[in-house]
Parts: sequence; structure tokens; C-alpha cells
Amino acid sequence: MKDPVILILVLLFGISFGSFLNVLIYRLPAKESLVKPPSKCPNCGSKIRLYDNIPVISYMILGGRCRHCNKSISLRYPVIEILSGLLTVYAIYSFGFTLRGIEVVFLSLVFLAIFFIDLDHTIIPDIFTIPGIIIGIAVSLLPGSIVGWKQSLIGMAVGGGAFILVGMLGRIIFKKEALGFGDVKYAAMVGAFLGWKNLILMLIIASFLGSIIGISLIYLSGKKGKSTYIPFGPFLTVGAWISIYFGDYLIKAYLELAGI
Repeated sequence: MKDPVILILVLLFGISFGSFLNVLIYRLPAKESLVKPPSKCPNCGSKIRLYDNIPVISYMILGGRCRHCNKSISLRYPVIEILSGLLTVYAIYSFGFTLRGIEVVFLSLVFLAIFFIDLDHTIIPDIFTIPGIIIGIAVSLLPGSIVGWKQSLIGMAVGGGAFILVGMLGRIIFKKEALGFGDVKYAAMVGAFLGWKNLILMLIIASFLGSIIGISLIYLSGKKGKSTYIPFGPFLTVGAWISIYFGDYLIKAYLELAGI
């Protein structure tokens, strides 16, 4: 899909949905209603009027500050809105208005919410993963899905099973919880949508990135030898995004390199 008018409309939709993602990211971990109360300034609590709640534009007009108390509002809000728009438009640009394209839009928006929630609170809410597993399997029954139903079921089983095994081994080796059960369900959901091959690629990428960034953070913080917990969800998310767009190419290149 390369029609510029359509892509601009898709971009605007994605940016607008990013505003809702901001609500999810903030309220779900706090177990607050997604409907009430209306949006308010995180500093003074003043209700944000409709004309001050236009995604990205209102933030720019107000200079990133509340109209009432003039205190700064986090740059994260417009960043999430812009990321939501870019991920949505890139999915449609890459795959068009096909079932695969819609799947990728859905996954991209869910991944974005999970990325920031796990980064902030080290949790991956079941409201994303459990329905996601069911939707992934259901969609795999339709023609044109990312993977067929056999690959979907195997991916779900491999994702959940592999993470349970890693968690058990981590508990034995490190004498503490190595992976949260949220990561297990997250991997099962990704496996249900992407199949077992892309799932394994995601795990390899996530483990590599997690190791590099984790070691770097420990070194920079000066806490060498001390226990440091880093949420794994954001790395899984990046690995999943890479697998969606480059998985087939990377897997094919590896098999050719290995002579398989």
C-alpha cells in the first residue's frame, strides 16, 4: 500500500490511537478505570479540555506544559503517539490492508503498550497476552494469516514451554525468580501469531540485546557483582518487531550460511 493519502490517514489513526495507549499504559498498572475520570494534568490534577488533548499538536502548542499550572508534562506522551502512528503506517505500507497487515498493526500497538508497562512496572498484564493467544490461534485459521494453525499451535507451545523451562532453570541456578510468568504468556502469544521459527529468532535477539544492555547498565552503575533486575519484556518486544519484518530473511540467511 503506497497511496500517500491513505497512508496519511493511517498515520493519523495510529497517532490518535497512541493517545489511548497512553491511557492504557498509565491506568492499567494502577488498576484504574479507562473511562473515568477524564484526562487530567499529572501535576495539578486539572481536567484537560478537548482542545488541549489533541494528540501531538496540543503538546506542541502548549510547549509541553499544562495550561493551568504551567508545569512540564512528560515528553513520553507525544513520543508514544508518534511511535504508534509510525508503527501503524509502516505495517500498512509493508503489508497493505490484508489480514497480515491488520495482524501486524494489532501486534505493533499491543507491543508498544507492553514495552512501556513492563519498563515502568516490570509486569505484562494478562489483558494483553491471554486474549492475544486466543486471537492469534483464531486468526491462524484464516487464509492470508502470518502463519497457519499448525505453526500457531506449535509456536504457542514452544513459546510457553521454553520460557517455563528457562524460568525453572533460572530458579535452580540463581536461587531466585529468573523470569516472570507474564513473560511466559507473552512468548506464547507471540508464538501463536508468528510461529515457532520467528519465536526462536525473537528469543535469540531479545537475549542478545538483554545481555548487552544489562551488562552495560551494571557496568555504568558501578554495581558489579550485585543483583540487578531488568525487565525482559522490552527486549522481547524489539525482538518480535525485528522478527515480523525481517524474520523470513534472517532465517533464510542463517539456513543458507549453515548449509541446511
